[in-house]
Amino acid sequence: MQRARPDAPQVAIIGGGYAGMACAVELVRKGARVAVFERASVMGGRARRVEKNGLSVDNGQHLLLGAYTETLRLLRHVGVRPSVFYSAPLDLYYPGKFRLTAASLPAPLHLAVGLLRAHGMDWSERRACLRFIQHLKAQRFRLPVHLTVSQLLDNATQPKRLRRFLWEPLCVAALNTPAAEASARVFANVLRDTLAAGASASELLIPKIDLSELFPVPAARWLGRNGGQVYVTEAITEIVPDGARYRLEGDPVSARRFDHVVVATAPYHATDLLSPFATLAPLVASIQALPYEPILTTYLQYDDSVRLPAAMIGAEGGLAQWFFDRGQTVGPAGLIAAVISARGPHLDIPKHEVELAIHNELETLLDRRLPPADSILTITEKRATFACRPQLARPGVQTAQHGIWLAGDYVEGPYPATIEGAVRSGVQCANTLMAGNRSA
Repeated sequence: MQRARPDAPQVAIIGGGYAGMACAVELVRKGARVAVFERASVMGGRARRVEKNGLSVDNGQHLLLGAYTETLRLLRHVGVRPSVFYSAPLDLYYPGKFRLTAASLPAPLHLAVGLLRAHGMDWSERRACLRFIQHLKAQRFRLPVHLTVSQLLDNATQPKRLRRFLWEPLCVAALNTPAAEASARVFANVLRDTLAAGASASELLIPKIDLSELFPVPAARWLGRNGGQVYVTEAITEIVPDGARYRLEGDPVSARRFDHVVVATAPYHATDLLSPFATLAPLVASIQALPYEPILTTYLQYDDSVRLPAAMIGAEGGLAQWFFDRGQTVGPAGLIAAVISARGPHLDIPKHEVELAIHNELETLLDRRLPPADSILTITEKRATFACRPQLARPGVQTAQHGIWLAGDYVEGPYPATIEGAVRSGVQCANTLMAGNRSA
């Protein structure tokens, strides 16, 4: 790691989520002087700890995959140990209906053996699954930009049951976009780096700690030990040009100036900071045009008699798509998280009716009456991710305004809006910024 020289660039990062903290760590590693400004008291952005109704949970149920190479690299770098994860082979489990578990073997045996052991699939469906992966490999996972996931599945003649229990749930889980609208090209990137890459890449990694403590907080501690600065509860309201530099309104040291500013907020907050710059009007318009999809997560705290047959199970036919038994991974026994990704009828139903429906669906899945939940917390992120549609225009990390940069899960990249996508954007921003600074 390079130590910052007195003439090293001074960089302000607005936003202490995964993208902003990844950018900050990478910049300090390359010798920059960095200050991070986070408006909230809890770090993590849209992947953070929430405390309400007697529960301390994440603002949405997230999991990582073994393919999240940049996230795992930075976790190691800031001192987070692998034991922080509950890890298991990819397991798509719909009790009584379908189960596909990847084997702990090199590719392609992990999938082939998993298909041999699968439940709820006949031989023609097993062959169709392998044929689909071979179809993608034959195209080197490079698909036409206009293609949707549904069209891809049609072209590959995938059976109804595979679509229902495998491809479409994976699409919604990864892209947070219905298969009929989702980008086949981005979905292929996800499959390339997970199912087609080997057992370790497709491994499920569920954090045993909250998402704030997983990376943003350890990254802040690491920055503090290595010359970086992190300010929380500091809402930056304006980026003000000051000669060849920039001053931040809301900066606790008002006389301080920065050579570069990285806007690492959610896209709908970024436009407020970027709008005053005439050079960025087209960029602001493109960000404002981004479509969004919601994610709803309901946490139900039961007594310790309530336990799922696996740490994660799928559901279909109701509102909830996935149930997570937090008692088997991170939370207290009896804590269940139900997830509903993307748009749906649940958005038009009162919250208490959604919670009752999820409780009833859980009873049906477990085939038993459940005690009333001691605590219930529903968190709806209405703009959780951008809608990952074909030919969607996503901005790059470098803007038309010299010294103003972007980082976030919505910037241009191979992945949808995921933790890995956010981290990669932060790393890319840091690398591009420092490369330009060296050549200036």
